[in-house]
Amino acid sequence: MNLKLSTNSQYTIDNSQLNITGSKSETNRLLLLKALFPNITLANTSNSDDSEVMQKALAGNEEIVDIHHAGTAMRFLTAYFAVNEGREVVLTGSSRMQERPIKILVEALAQLGVEISYEKEVGYPPIRIKGKKVTDTKVTLAANVSSQYISALLLVASKLENGLELTLEGEITSIPYIKMTLALLKDLDIQTTFEGNVIKVFPKETVASKEMVVESDWSSASYFFSLVALSDAATITLSSYKKDSLQGDSELVSLYEKMGVKTTFDNNKMTLVKQENFKFEDVNFELNNTPDIAQTIVVTCLGLGIGCHLTGLHTLKIKETDRLEALRIELTKLGANISVTNDSLTLVPSENINHNIHIATYNDHRMAMAFAPLAIKGPIIIDDAEVVSKSYPDFWNDLKALNFKIEEL
Repeated sequence: MNLKLSTNSQYTIDNSQLNITGSKSETNRLLLLKALFPNITLANTSNSDDSEVMQKALAGNEEIVDIHHAGTAMRFLTAYFAVNEGREVVLTGSSRMQERPIKILVEALAQLGVEISYEKEVGYPPIRIKGKKVTDTKVTLAANVSSQYISALLLVASKLENGLELTLEGEITSIPYIKMTLALLKDLDIQTTFEGNVIKVFPKETVASKEMVVESDWSSASYFFSLVALSDAATITLSSYKKDSLQGDSELVSLYEKMGVKTTFDNNKMTLVKQENFKFEDVNFELNNTPDIAQTIVVTCLGLGIGCHLTGLHTLKIKETDRLEALRIELTKLGANISVTNDSLTLVPSENINHNIHIATYNDHRMAMAFAPLAIKGPIIIDDAEVVSKSYPDFWNDLKALNFKIEEL
């Protein structure tokens, strides 16, 4: 399904309100914790494909577990099944998932004595996992790897007989996602420490019954920050969001303040307002802790006619697609002057944007959603637009509610 997006030549929104689905990152962590501690209950969970896949995998008893494109599920379930004594599964996914590395996590689990083998290419899914009781406690891992590897180990750690002592070697990246995991453990009264580069999780057999409410997804909110920045005038209220969020992408507030968007909070709602007569300048952002919003930011900058230099993007090359290369290709089609390295992106300011361009989405939900707000500057076509269901199934309906004209081609 390809969608053509456009808006009125003067795009303004006056105090619209949207309810955004629960955070995929929080939901998938809590789904795994609920599988370990069934007496907890969850509210405001994500309705994303990834979370549905995760929930189905945890509830089922099939020998072959296919998680499709869900990278978080691949990492978290690898750890979960590895410590699930007596359970044997083959964990697999889409063709792209079978190109995404899992070796770092497999080797970390091997330090705990876990038995995992590769069904095809060494280092990549599908993998065969033979769950066992784990009594070893110490794991050493490079600190600059995807935080999902680290969180996968931390989430199952309290169910290990002797807990876990995880040593991270080097400079730690994606600290907010690690802290999110530890905060959720703390909410369940699971004892942890994080001192220097060593994280300890202590064993806990049971937790008290408790309802865990998932905060709405900040990555999903990013597209509305972009929309407000690109608008002629806009006020949009999003719920449910906390000023002191566990999610790293809440850094959007300070980043988009530099692109003309003011954010206020009241009663778990967040209001975004386009600042009048804002003086736009090129931006230079280090996104080591928030790489998932890089696509949104660079598209915003193109639409505003400003340049940007974004760094800390090394994990983007192993996402649903090589996001840096995908951005280079698609932005160039729009007329942008862009260059990328293995961990950075540089956009030169440009006043002209080509219209009616087909944007390829590469089976990547964030490619579709990041480019959508650019329709404010002229018609744009999003190919394979249904890919948004991976994280935000209601996205196109929410854009329609904000007066976007959407035509199926």
